[in-house]
Amino acid sequence: MKLRYKIGIGFLAVVALGLTALAIALSYESECPPPATTPAGANTMKAIQYHCYGSPVVLRLENVEKPTIADDQILVKVHAASANPLDWHYVRGEPYLMRLFVGFGAPKDPRLGVDFAGTVEAVGPRVTRFNPGDEVFGGAGGAFAEYIKVSERRGVALKPDNISFEHAAAVGVAGITALQGLRDHGRLQPGHKVLINGASGGVGTFAVQIAKSMGAEVTGVCSGRNVEMVRSLGADHVIDYSKENFTELNQRYDVILDNVGNHSLGDLRRALEPEGTLVIVGTSSTGDFVGPLWRPLIARMMDPFVSQNLENFMAQFSYEDLNLLAGLMRNKEMRPVIDRIYPLSEVPDAIRYSESGHARAKIVIEVR
Repeated sequence: MKLRYKIGIGFLAVVALGLTALAIALSYESECPPPATTPAGANTMKAIQYHCYGSPVVLRLENVEKPTIADDQILVKVHAASANPLDWHYVRGEPYLMRLFVGFGAPKDPRLGVDFAGTVEAVGPRVTRFNPGDEVFGGAGGAFAEYIKVSERRGVALKPDNISFEHAAAVGVAGITALQGLRDHGRLQPGHKVLINGASGGVGTFAVQIAKSMGAEVTGVCSGRNVEMVRSLGADHVIDYSKENFTELNQRYDVILDNVGNHSLGDLRRALEPEGTLVIVGTSSTGDFVGPLWRPLIARMMDPFVSQNLENFMAQFSYEDLNLLAGLMRNKEMRPVIDRIYPLSEVPDAIRYSESGHARAKIVIEVR
């Protein structure tokens, strides 16, 4: 056997061993430790914590130290929070690939939750936009707690007076994702025809309303039980997926925002205009190691070779975008839709319901 073949075989063997070792390391799960104790005399609060991966039973309501803010941060007394699919992915540590960033064997950060609404309790000396007593909403790590700290530059904005804490808490991740998916990645323009697949979900309910506010002709796809709800949000057309497959209809769209991932990329492209844009937000892809990350990866590899734009992204909180969403709510152009409300002590049930896939719109956690 020639030397170069031996070297090639040896290289492949090393790569295979490396991938096997990585797979074993990523799939390893530590046992759950006993609840952590706080130092005597510490200023504490109630918060949902998880110290190992697993089903929602690993979530605990614990006494933890109250956050201490930096000079450019604000401390918020949380009145309400909301759950997102991202939460149960964190709890289970799945797909395993995400453990490269959140922790091997066990989570590095035991906090959970992102979306919140509440009242500013304290501000750092460099904060200029907020004052104690302000009612705010936004997103930051550890929202399933009585208090949260957040940078004034990114994940927080003033709550509109005509919106309750519970409804404001529902906006966060879903509202920002819908806005940035349509505006920045879908490049939606007035008069465009846009289809929202999964129009009754958290992102979908916001996307329908945001698209209408941008002057688009909106088609929502949902189950039969949600048709009237989606229509009430302003959709011009609503398709009941149990009766019609939108990819087989004689209709083409400038933008498709896919929150579900229940159609192949080929089918979705056939429902797009030749220069249209597909924005992938959610997916039904399963698998322990890559899971929902596989579909966006395939789309990214296909994008340079097709006339249509195949987009995927991770939403980023900003003060400007939260303020824009606040304006839409203040002007009654957007209203959050709530499915169920759970108390903080029942977050495991809320996450379990989110994971079931039967929730419509948002699941809210009442903290106050």
